[in-house]
Amino acid sequence: MVLTLPFMVAVQEISAHIGRVTGTGIIGTLRAHAPRPVVLGIVALLVVANVVNLGADIGGMADVARFLAGGPAWLWAAGFALFCAVTEVRVAYRRYVLFLKWLTLTLLAYVALLFVIRLPWATVLFAVLVPHVALTRAALTMLVAVLGTTISPYLFVWQAAEEIEDMQLSADPRPLRARADGAAEIARIDADTWAGMGYSNLVSLAIIIGTAATLHARGITDIDTPAQAAQALAPIAGRFAAVIFALGVLGTGLLAVPVLAGSTAYALSETMGWTEGLGRKAGDARAFYVTIALATLLGAGIVISPIDPMRALVWAAVINGAVAGPVIVAMVILGSLRSVMGAYVLPAWLRLFGWGTAFLMGAATVGMLVL
Repeated sequence: MVLTLPFMVAVQEISAHIGRVTGTGIIGTLRAHAPRPVVLGIVALLVVANVVNLGADIGGMADVARFLAGGPAWLWAAGFALFCAVTEVRVAYRRYVLFLKWLTLTLLAYVALLFVIRLPWATVLFAVLVPHVALTRAALTMLVAVLGTTISPYLFVWQAAEEIEDMQLSADPRPLRARADGAAEIARIDADTWAGMGYSNLVSLAIIIGTAATLHARGITDIDTPAQAAQALAPIAGRFAAVIFALGVLGTGLLAVPVLAGSTAYALSETMGWTEGLGRKAGDARAFYVTIALATLLGAGIVISPIDPMRALVWAAVINGAVAGPVIVAMVILGSLRSVMGAYVLPAWLRLFGWGTAFLMGAATVGMLVL
């Protein structure tokens, strides 16, 4: 997580730059410059991965809600899905984004978990800075999954789209390429991305360390549901730790579901030329909001299917990891063209890390497939 942070930041910055400079989302920009079959293939894989991811997240939320309060999982899943879909469709964009930002504080539950369990800090520090990756199919598959859940196409789509949403609500709603005073906006994007991705990776690192020091240290490596993980934590680290973990799952799900459903709607809308935007009223962007609702409800339907939510989460991340490389290549190329970016072409360090990220994602995917 520490070593991938610069790559993660670079790709998200590239996404944000393209959205703010061009006024067009990632898929919309690809659609204007790439063959349509390529764009359709990327969007199809993105939609499949997002819906599976939605199902895993909603299933996880329902599972821990049942752990905390009882009741049938399917009822909790239906309730969470309806809540997420209705709020994303009905709540005004500015208020909804503020709600999501405050909700990120719930992720600190995972950091708090580290303070209620005993940790060998010297071992932790060494392993964080000097990671070990075995050249086996299982290890490389998990590496692709970790990369695919942190450097993921749905995050590229969301980042660019939200920059456009904010731009349209700003004092000067023109894309940066039509302006000569964009340096301050670019600096804001860079600082915002470093802060957000740093926070994200801190939380991810806390989850990994907490899991390693509790479940893995006791030989518990086959977990089918989040509730199983919480139940397994209780005798090891206490009921309080289990409750913290469960609340973290709820917070993560409430954050992830709207982003996954929203990025699905943005991607399809940009592909099909539909009116889009969370800042628009439902009547003005019907197909966009219908896609959000359908994606969320389809995800909820996975809860009553025989699909294992934890394995679904991993394989959705693997799909994202495999798709990310080609998308990043296209983004770096487009972001380097003056015909696309005007005076705001990507700086050299972003291009360098963009190419490096694409190579890293591609090499891990090839290694997984070859082995």
